[in-house]
Amino acid sequence: MQVTENPEKNRQTTAFIIIVTILVSCYLTANAMAVKLINIHGITIFDAGTIIFPITYMLGDVLTELWGFKTAKRVIWLTFLCEVIFTLFTWIGTLLPYPAETVEQAHAYETVFGIVPRITIASLIAFLCGEIVNSWTFVKIKEKTKERWFGLRAIGSSVFGYTIDTTLFVLLAFYGTVSNHDLFTMIGFQIVAKLALETFFATPFAYAFIQKFKQKIG
Repeated sequence: MQVTENPEKNRQTTAFIIIVTILVSCYLTANAMAVKLINIHGITIFDAGTIIFPITYMLGDVLTELWGFKTAKRVIWLTFLCEVIFTLFTWIGTLLPYPAETVEQAHAYETVFGIVPRITIASLIAFLCGEIVNSWTFVKIKEKTKERWFGLRAIGSSVFGYTIDTTLFVLLAFYGTVSNHDLFTMIGFQIVAKLALETFFATPFAYAFIQKFKQKIG
């Protein structure tokens, strides 16, 4: 017996898979890039992953807008699990023996993927809390605005999400190792940088995608 295909459902499923795949990829990439620190004229430092991390929030907003908070929360937990798997097995790779002639490559690999427990745990906790707060706040603002003003919802929810995420990460990862002034500078600059990237680049793209999606599928 042949099953009749539903083109609308197929398009929805394809779009959902693409969004989830890109979201997970961006988060894993952001964490891998985090080992590279950027110095802003001696004023503050932040990790290179900051430049791609806002895309994960933008895609989280798209998921929440189109499929709801429960689905977005499942994807957040899935992304969390993927990061645990990625971190665990790349760390196992640092323990495996290597040929003597590849010692430089092995040391470079260990530098990038060697687990720093405090930073790893801080990153996982911060991402989970920040993303869930972002999606939950997005839904609450959506209810208050009667599903209007997507840009306001996206940026407004990100303010809360980034504040939770960045504050938790910086405090859990660096408290006691740098001065309080550096802690506050890192937190403030990263929140502003992430919001600026999302406001001027990620949110317009998300809005255009959602409008196109609703026109095509409804």
